[in-house]
Amino acid sequence: MGRLKTIARRSFLVGSAAILGGVAFGTYLVKRDPANPLSADATAGDAVFNPWVKINADGITLVTPHTDLGQGAASMQAMLIAEELDVELDQITTTPGVPAGAYYNTALAGESVPFRSNDDSFAAEAMRSTMGAVMKVLGAQVTGGSTSVPDSFDKLRMAGAVARETLKAAAAAETGFDIAELKTEAATVILPDGTRIEYTSLAARAAEMEPVADVELRDPSEWRLIGKQVERMDVVAKSTGTQTYGIDLKLEGMVHASVRMNPRKGALMEGFDATAAQGMRGVSQIIGLPYGVAVIADNTWRAFRALDEIEYDWARAPYPAEQDTHWAEVAASFKPERLDKEWRHDGDVDAALEGAAVFEAEYRAPYVAHQPLEPLSAMALVTADRVDIWVAHQMPGFAEQRIAKRLGMKTEQVFLHNQYAGGSFGHRLEFDNVDVVVDVAREVMGTPVKLTFSREEDFAQDYNRQIGMARGRGAHADGKVTVLDLDIATVSSSRSQSSRLAAPIPGPDVQLAAGAWNMRYAVPDLRVRAYAVPELAPTSSWRSVGASTAGFFAESFLDELIHAAGADPMEERLRLVNDPDARAVLEAVAEMSNWGSPLEPRQGRGVALVTSFGVPTAEVVQVTETDDGIKIDRVWIAAEVGRVVDPVTFENVVAGGVIWGLGHAMNSEITYSDGRAEQDNFHLAEGMRMHQCPVIEVRGLENNPTVRGVGEPPVPPAAPALANAIFAATGTRLREMPFFHSVDFV
Repeated sequence: MGRLKTIARRSFLVGSAAILGGVAFGTYLVKRDPANPLSADATAGDAVFNPWVKINADGITLVTPHTDLGQGAASMQAMLIAEELDVELDQITTTPGVPAGAYYNTALAGESVPFRSNDDSFAAEAMRSTMGAVMKVLGAQVTGGSTSVPDSFDKLRMAGAVARETLKAAAAAETGFDIAELKTEAATVILPDGTRIEYTSLAARAAEMEPVADVELRDPSEWRLIGKQVERMDVVAKSTGTQTYGIDLKLEGMVHASVRMNPRKGALMEGFDATAAQGMRGVSQIIGLPYGVAVIADNTWRAFRALDEIEYDWARAPYPAEQDTHWAEVAASFKPERLDKEWRHDGDVDAALEGAAVFEAEYRAPYVAHQPLEPLSAMALVTADRVDIWVAHQMPGFAEQRIAKRLGMKTEQVFLHNQYAGGSFGHRLEFDNVDVVVDVAREVMGTPVKLTFSREEDFAQDYNRQIGMARGRGAHADGKVTVLDLDIATVSSSRSQSSRLAAPIPGPDVQLAAGAWNMRYAVPDLRVRAYAVPELAPTSSWRSVGASTAGFFAESFLDELIHAAGADPMEERLRLVNDPDARAVLEAVAEMSNWGSPLEPRQGRGVALVTSFGVPTAEVVQVTETDDGIKIDRVWIAAEVGRVVDPVTFENVVAGGVIWGLGHAMNSEITYSDGRAEQDNFHLAEGMRMHQCPVIEVRGLENNPTVRGVGEPPVPPAAPALANAIFAATGTRLREMPFFHSVDFV
């Protein structure tokens, strides 16, 4: 029999945060159960077992509070509850629920502490506990950081188990049978004589009972859904075009709006002339705002057209107007006064480099946009005493608070209805669409306003990925890498983002060198330092955050050192790796790709290993140099995630991460001229095209007992693995993204 857990009702809400977090915030605050939001609207006959499960005579409702951004989060959450509740996925209704502190993210704190994910020392655990307490006290309901699965895995299964056992207790009370004699299956309690009682018939009785506190989670050998080939709940709707996203919403009597804001991000508007737009067909109102102009019309296209006819007087950008100045500022940041932290120092790097034949290289990573397929949108209805907003957002509770403050109302008067999103990649952690829609809606009180950004406006107003550079120095001896010294200078997207939340980051930013300082190699003399570049253009979290740039720097430089030493890129990494999980993923991709087997002329393979969000991920890319350019043939990728909850979604999310990482490395950047982003649509930041997509083979490893998420970890190794493969095929080193500046792709 496998390991069983017995978790009291309180423990899966409190978690480890109470251990040491109470020291910082007060034991009562940390241990106090957040209010169950389902209880507030419960009526007679509603059995509300916990914040995630409600059953009544009409049906079974499961709350899936992590925002579904296209990654299958809603289906995954429902699957975890259904596994223990003993229901089938076609027997339930799901809802994102209302934003509530009960849905605070228990897993996100782990990535915000300055310790490697495999560090289980007392200091590391103490800080994670304290950060967990912060999340709980703030009621931080957040989707991000690849935490939807690790946050949900235990507590949602426990939510299902509590409901199941309470329903069995209700059946026992009604029938007189001992609870130990009862079984459950397909939303029924089965009596010893085979009689089945529907959960919905037991709801009224269960509603009168205290939820069963002590329950056991089932052994993995008994799982019906977890780890099995299960059809995602949204696959039919998404395959037939019937899935409703935020941009599809319609309300009776609504008007359409769009906005043009200062393209110099963060600057205000000094004036405008709307003479040519007034009286245009369908236009009902033109609203001047401090940061731009909104147009209300009878459809979105007419609002777009009217905005094009307005003349704007934009204020100057609060950052350098030209891209060259941005790069110059980054290059000037490698100096002691801008040192954010020396994140890693094994051995004595300076002594080891003294007198050695030092190898040096410099790397660059540009700004890039989030560019989800669905542009920003939102719907709002503002009245004198209530605000309703329909939007896809990754921090719905914080959005409610922001709206309340903006309108001078109480948070209790704001009601956010979270929606399915057509992608995000970090884009929907920001609030521009939320701010604009409530600013416009309060100008037409009592009328629903549907706001839609044009694709060009979505690009112009994006908070892009951070810009950064790295400078490496290293040495080798006897065919082995002996010294690796990497300095990274980058804008802190975390500080930029936190400044808009009025929550400044205390101390160094762990993301500046993420993917580099936590590399799982035992180079004898190894140092990684991060330098904080003063904020230039405003930035934000982009899929895999710091590791998307620092992982490229670290694995590219290591590959160059290995080549200089005359060693094999895979064999030397395996010699250096000092962590069993990292070794396992490297060995997996070596076996999957048949590393070392003969290649055709002008072919090459490249490998990279990057750990981000606690997930060691190794990737091998194989390319062919053709007369017309580089063709990406195949990709093999392995990741250690502890538990593959949904194999179908896992494979697709990982493959999607590979495509995302490769495409941006190949073709995407944001550059500034006159303070404006020069790329304003997909044709100028196109990512990977369909014909360029390689065959991708995915493997999930389950050696580590800690369950991890996989939304972001496939991205960081893609760029360095591709660059290393191109070098192997052509002899050309690519040290700056995007790669199209140096090579052509076919």
